[in-house]
Amino acid sequence: MRLAMSNIAWSADERLEAYAILAEAGITSLEIAPGIFFHAADDPFVPDEASAHEALCEAADAGLSPVSMQSLLFGVTGAALFGGAEARNLFQRGMTRAITLAGRFGIPNLVFGSPAQRRVPAGMAMADALAEAAAVFRRLGDVAAAAGTRITIEANPAAYGTNFLTTLDEAEAFVALVDHPAIALILDLGAMHMNGSFASVPTRLPGLAPRLNHVHVSEPDLAPAPADAGALVPVLRALRASGYAKAVSIEMKRPAQGLADVRRAVARLVEADKAAHQAEGAIRA
Repeated sequence: MRLAMSNIAWSADERLEAYAILAEAGITSLEIAPGIFFHAADDPFVPDEASAHEALCEAADAGLSPVSMQSLLFGVTGAALFGGAEARNLFQRGMTRAITLAGRFGIPNLVFGSPAQRRVPAGMAMADALAEAAAVFRRLGDVAAAAGTRITIEANPAAYGTNFLTTLDEAEAFVALVDHPAIALILDLGAMHMNGSFASVPTRLPGLAPRLNHVHVSEPDLAPAPADAGALVPVLRALRASGYAKAVSIEMKRPAQGLADVRRAVARLVEADKAAHQAEGAIRA
């Protein structure tokens, strides 16, 4: 299991200090929003070689490698999964742009959230929306597989402004419907909190873990995460026991106290991970 953090928690100007915080804590993986990571490029989704090299070297100097990408439709206007052929084509082109970037730099996971771009319009039956979306994601799955990456489907609660795949159960069922090896599932703990189902996570993980390609340690409204290291321990224990070996990434928006809050969040994640590891060792003993 690889501990990681998303760079949406800091501004581009704060990146080097943020990288140092992660390095000091022993975190080696980074989740990126391209607009922040490749901020020096004219187009962060098609960065020139010089700015891309500089961004990657800065991360590598801190022992960090990108393991996931989010904010996939950043800068794309008019894109919608549902909303007619033109909006859907813009959506597919925007997603393909992100997949190509991930393939270029060997990033193995792309998080599909984008709540505003996946609202089911009034008058469209949910069964029709699911069928249409499944067809789109099978095509995108082919593109992702060719690029050597996977798209993970994130449950976005209704409070985030969507009405499509708002719960983990719905996201899991959609991944099963798409039935493509490059379309997987992400577990977002903030969504579980908001949907009142966080307590169920440890017992669900044995069946869920084989379908997971990414985990977000998050809180409602992307507040500093984890809020409580102790509450995270059973989740991390269950992930370990289920054989999950991929990234567990803090996802939080830039906090009020800036990098001081980032440092505290990282410390809580590391504390929870150590406690989960010790508990696992005690059980084996």
